[in-house]
Amino acid sequence: MNILGRMSDKRTIIISGAIGNVMEWYDFALFGYFAPVISELFFPGEVPMHSLIATFAVFAVGFFMRPLGGLLFGHIGDRRGRKITLLLSIALMTMATCGLGLVPTYGQIGLVGVVLLVALRLFQGLSVGGEFSASVTYVVEEAPSNRRGTFGSVANVGSMIGMASGALAAALTTSLLSSATVHSWGWRIPFLFAGVIGIVAMYMRRSLPESYVFKHESRHQDASPLRKVFHENRGEFMQSLAFTTGYAVLFYIPLVYLPTYVNRFLGMDLGGSLQFTTIVSASLVGLIVLMGYLSDTRIIRKRLLMVSFVLAVVLSLPLFWLLLQGQMLSTLVVLAAYGILVSIPLGVAPSTITELYPTDDRLTGYSISYNIGLGIIGGSTPMIATTLIRLTNNLYVPALYIIVTSSVSLAGLYFMKDRSREPLR
Repeated sequence: MNILGRMSDKRTIIISGAIGNVMEWYDFALFGYFAPVISELFFPGEVPMHSLIATFAVFAVGFFMRPLGGLLFGHIGDRRGRKITLLLSIALMTMATCGLGLVPTYGQIGLVGVVLLVALRLFQGLSVGGEFSASVTYVVEEAPSNRRGTFGSVANVGSMIGMASGALAAALTTSLLSSATVHSWGWRIPFLFAGVIGIVAMYMRRSLPESYVFKHESRHQDASPLRKVFHENRGEFMQSLAFTTGYAVLFYIPLVYLPTYVNRFLGMDLGGSLQFTTIVSASLVGLIVLMGYLSDTRIIRKRLLMVSFVLAVVLSLPLFWLLLQGQMLSTLVVLAAYGILVSIPLGVAPSTITELYPTDDRLTGYSISYNIGLGIIGGSTPMIATTLIRLTNNLYVPALYIIVTSSVSLAGLYFMKDRSREPLR
């Protein structure tokens, strides 16, 4: 194959991997951004705070399914191949998200609407449990050895495009439609649009080849991938789990929870904060790729990641003090600062975790550790933060949560071996 053909193949691989992440984070961002609306439609009550906590609990339920999805799709991916995993996960995600756009509210069919909402979130979580880790594993395995950081970072570029698209869709919906219209049917439109993204993703992935590394390096042993993770790679699993703990919170509090936080606790306009989130998320695209590139060429991945979490520990309290001044400009500054910090793990984490594990159990190890950290811990962050604020009346709770979990990540990284300059095992 000529050089142009190989370049075209690599671009197709990168885009096909990233487009699933666009859809994944578009869908999950929408649920987070429309939390105030969903709380009123599905959990009506006299105390708005209780309704919001219930909505974030449903948000978290989907994330609690992610480790199970990681186990299921990880096993399929390590035994049957990466390509089939990519197709199955995106198909399930498309059906679940379109279902969210059609589900009747509590006012229409009562408790059944709530049950359907929870069920759809469970299926979303199951699909996402396999989607991100499968796409990252596939892209990094197909990357040149000296560009794994750069190629892996594109997966999270897809995530940020999805986040920005979700924020933009929510902002446009709340800005162009009246509050009554949004509550009546307007909130459904962005969820239904996800079906278009899903169809495009499935079409692109049908033509992908199987991962070269999987075909040539996997030994297809009788031992299950899960057994290998916990018997032979227990240390790597604990290190990646600790790392993803702080990564999840550093991502979810600023980029998902903050719009609701400033709206409910500081009385700021939801539409304005969503617009700021859109701007910051879109601006991160170039930074994420830059961080992946730097980890390939200048600074080893472990060292770069530790810088990010040290700064998160040091700066979180001052940043939340600035946020609590209640000005829109201060909100933008805080979002931008956290955006820069989280761009490092967003750009470097995909290749770092992929490189930790050998081919035979790579997808299983990645899926479970990533989905416990980003799923259970990250997904429950809005609910935990809101509950702790209610119990303590302390608006610095999110900052303290970032500090504690970033310290956990630093501990995991301290013991982690950097394999960025080694061939995949």
